[in-house]
Amino acid sequence: MTVVPPTTPPSTPVAPPAAVTEPEVRSTLRPGAKGPEVLALQQRLRSLGYWLGEPDGTYGDLTIQAVTAFQKVRDMPRDGIAGQQVARAVEAAGRQENTGGDENLIEIDKERQVMYIVRGGNVAWILNVSTGTDKLYRVNGRTERADTPSGRWRVTSAHDGVKIGELGAIYRPRFFHRDGIAVHGYRDVPNYPASHGCVRVSNAAMDWIWSADVMALGTRVWVY
Repeated sequence: MTVVPPTTPPSTPVAPPAAVTEPEVRSTLRPGAKGPEVLALQQRLRSLGYWLGEPDGTYGDLTIQAVTAFQKVRDMPRDGIAGQQVARAVEAAGRQENTGGDENLIEIDKERQVMYIVRGGNVAWILNVSTGTDKLYRVNGRTERADTPSGRWRVTSAHDGVKIGELGAIYRPRFFHRDGIAVHGYRDVPNYPASHGCVRVSNAAMDWIWSADVMALGTRVWVY
């Protein structure tokens, strides 16, 4: 009798477990940080139009200003720190669109506390600003309101230097309203309205505004 050996069924290969995709870990970049990650952040922000001077790989005041401006535009918490949420948003963002038509002008968004420099209908640059608090204050026996007046204005005059007024010193102002309201440099540009009515930018940003001549006499200024 012929004995037929039992047939062993072929073993079923066991698939290896699916690889688990680890979430990408990004360093939280803070003021004082240095290195290639900071440089990459600066270059990306600059490509999106956020003014921060020349990228140098150091997380200084101008980078804080640019990150804060980005957070304001994106309705994110305004702390000037580039954590993972900010890093992902910067990576995914596109350039800001203009709402002012096909022209050259300055737009000042009081709600978001940013300034758009528009060229040919496109937003060329975005700067962090601080406008009027809208609170009452006293000066030389008068009560005034710290208001940055909404409306469409034009740059009417400028002062190339430190101008001393009854409210103190302002740096290289470009005036656009009859009540002495100007865009000017200041040592402190917080992430909220803090001025008596003028539009504060950093002193370095004001130097650039002069050198690039982006607020020449007659330039339209739209405050809203």
